[in-house]
Amino acid sequence: MTTTTATWTANNRDRSWSSPEQDDAALNFHRTLSGYEPTALTPLPELARELGVAAVFAKDESTRLGLPAFKALGASWAVHRALEAARADTDTEVVTATDGNHGRAVARFARDAGHPARIFVPAGGIHPSAVAAIRGEGAEVVELEADYDQAVAAAADYAAEHDAVLVQDTAWDGYEEVPGWIVDGYSTLFREIDAQLREAGHHAPNLITVPTGVGSLLQAALAHYRRASADGDGSGVGAGSVDTAVVSVETEAAACMGPSLTAGRPVTVKTGTTIMSGLNCGTPSSLAWPVVRNGLDAAVAVNDSASIDAAHRLADLGVAAGPCGAASLAGVLETLTGADAETRRRHLGVDADSIIVLTITEGAEANPVP
Repeated sequence: MTTTTATWTANNRDRSWSSPEQDDAALNFHRTLSGYEPTALTPLPELARELGVAAVFAKDESTRLGLPAFKALGASWAVHRALEAARADTDTEVVTATDGNHGRAVARFARDAGHPARIFVPAGGIHPSAVAAIRGEGAEVVELEADYDQAVAAAADYAAEHDAVLVQDTAWDGYEEVPGWIVDGYSTLFREIDAQLREAGHHAPNLITVPTGVGSLLQAALAHYRRASADGDGSGVGAGSVDTAVVSVETEAAACMGPSLTAGRPVTVKTGTTIMSGLNCGTPSSLAWPVVRNGLDAAVAVNDSASIDAAHRLADLGVAAGPCGAASLAGVLETLTGADAETRRRHLGVDADSIIVLTITEGAEANPVP
């Protein structure tokens, strides 16, 4: 059962469902990488007072492994695993399609592994500085007059024809292993949040917002917070006492999660033009969808104006977010303020004692804010 308004879809998730427990392989791998350290979890007390909750934190991914976005976590682990599985020669290309940060991250870690990279991008679909940054990692960039889904298909076709290694962050029937490794890589982010909250004397978040494109990061969040030991590793403050609500935040230009929840199946929507280029994806990942259906609490869509305003607000609070990262705050404001706020708060279990975490997925360097 779902409840939908223009921008908000409440999902009555299956509370008997839990995700499998996770191992430490990806986290242990990340700890071996040069420059690895947990990204900042920044308290935002002014925002907490405004929203009437106990605490708000921003998980700031603007300096992740020397790159300005969380994508480095999934790309590094998946490139490592995919090249290992393929037993690839050093001249084997690593290929992906991207609408932003994923492509740069794949290019970086392919280069670090000694492999060339070819990155397909929708022409005009991402900021020119993002295209330049991908080229700056030594990758060949192929710009297509196409939307994101078409660019993904082109990358997959090229990889098959040229015996290249495809490292794509969306799944479809028959292509699920590599996207699964990407999701596993993202788990490091949520493990860090648990540890950082415990160190600060807090329990797990009561609400976390996740900017969402195809849903891989969202899948990682749900896989983490829907485990039987849902509060961190079960040993922290308030262990086992918090049922974390998870809300996806999409751009109105490509909001497919809400319609999918309403339809009860994955729905493809026509994408538009948006400053939130990393979220401009019109089809949910097939790997993410069952987890979303069973575990997501709500989907909210925001427009460019709301994202820009949120980015400026975060900058005033000391967090330099790009538009996709700022969508996390825009989604919280849309959800917890305004006409239907009380109904939404009840649905999510948010009250004066709640802790909220905003997943700031990219820094301003990754995608400049007007």
